[in-house]
Amino acid sequence: MSTEVSEQATDHELADAELAARFRRDPALFTAVHDRYYRDIYLYVAGRLDTQIAEDLAAETFLLAFDRRDRYDPERGDLRPWLFGIATNLIARHRRKEIRHYRALAKLGPEPAVEGHEDRVVTSVAAERMQPHLAKALAALSGGERDVLLLVALGQLSYDEVAQALGIAAGTVGSRLSRARSKIIALVEKEHTRG
Repeated sequence: MSTEVSEQATDHELADAELAARFRRDPALFTAVHDRYYRDIYLYVAGRLDTQIAEDLAAETFLLAFDRRDRYDPERGDLRPWLFGIATNLIARHRRKEIRHYRALAKLGPEPAVEGHEDRVVTSVAAERMQPHLAKALAALSGGERDVLLLVALGQLSYDEVAQALGIAAGTVGSRLSRARSKIIALVEKEHTRG
């Protein structure tokens, strides 16, 4: 394969469908998919679990995607939501650990504020005080609600992309997100008034 074609294959302007067609013929081009989306997948998984697991699950996401590259159907959506769907399924395998993680965060009290600029201290203190309440609220959501909320919040996916990633209707995404937000607000307010 010529260097010119390789450079074109890694160009960010190359559409997912064209890239998918090319990496089916030349698996070495899958590195362009990895280079394009690894950071997004890693940050999403890290936000849901932790950085050590994020590295493993992000790598596993791309390994599974590479192994299943012939099953990718551009008619069903772009590569990005397809990859987020794979990552979300891998996270589901670790759901117990994720819930334990949120429950542990909920039990932690706020850490002492770090000395520094006044605005940074105020922001830090407020965030630390809310962290246990937010973590407890996240643990209380159903798996579907948590998946939708975190794909939107951490993955920054659109409703359509979340629907593609999870294999559900866009309307279901909206209703799950609405329920999740309502539950989060109610639980955080309830915990905040106690504290």
